[in-house]
Amino acid sequence: MSKPARAACVIGWPAKQSRSPKLHGYWIRKYGIDGDYRIEERRPEEFAAFVTNLAGHGYVGANVTMPHKDAAYALSEPDERARAVGAANTLWLAGGRLKSTNTDVEGFIAALDERAPGWDKETDSAVVLGAGGAGRAIVYGFLTRGIKIIHVVNRTLAKAEEMRQRFGPAVRPATWEELPRLLAATRLLSNATSLGMAGKDAMTVDLAPMPAGGIVGDAVNVPLVTPLLEAARHRGFRTTNGLDMLLHQAVRGFELWFGVRPEVTEELRAQLAADIAKG
Repeated sequence: MSKPARAACVIGWPAKQSRSPKLHGYWIRKYGIDGDYRIEERRPEEFAAFVTNLAGHGYVGANVTMPHKDAAYALSEPDERARAVGAANTLWLAGGRLKSTNTDVEGFIAALDERAPGWDKETDSAVVLGAGGAGRAIVYGFLTRGIKIIHVVNRTLAKAEEMRQRFGPAVRPATWEELPRLLAATRLLSNATSLGMAGKDAMTVDLAPMPAGGIVGDAVNVPLVTPLLEAARHRGFRTTNGLDMLLHQAVRGFELWFGVRPEVTEELRAQLAADIAKG
């Protein structure tokens, strides 16, 4: 049996829990592409040798997950989005050179566009919980869509201060104690922490101060409905979850590797949601 014409993979440690093969496999079948998408588990000390010889391993590109995103950035030629965030999650080969981007930015923004059309016309401020890699991607996405004030709330204020140094005065570092006051003045909240994820502490945020018509996004995808999203829906707010972000962040990588811009469909969403529900 001949090998597929093009192949991509997800690289992480661990990576066997990744749902990317199901996601990209769905598109490969749907568009009749002679391609494949695989899991490559690589320890941190193995990553550089593997990723700098992607072609030798039979790949045209890759997704990169924890703990390799910083290393992927350092070993590649990052585009504007990857440089802004300071981390890469998508790699591809162009003319024999290893290029990178960060599709978490467009993943989160596209999820908002789908679930809350016109969100960026309804408010000029936002609150982002968390100052890690996901938080940087979300802050940059908000800035590209004209959000003028972004309050970054983090347990360690110094990390939120680093966000202001990276992105400028539109970022306002804040502590958790300030959250009720900040929520009262915005209609847009995003959780970029791991709180609320299965096996982690719950995210306990009182959404009562938020005005009517609020929009709440959560980067966590297991469970699909976190306590934060459940509270938001109880108040009638529009919401996006980590699965929405996962689906939309995958679009550009697939297009770079296989030459087709795929569509995020309800059928695909339902299949991945069922897989997540199985645990």
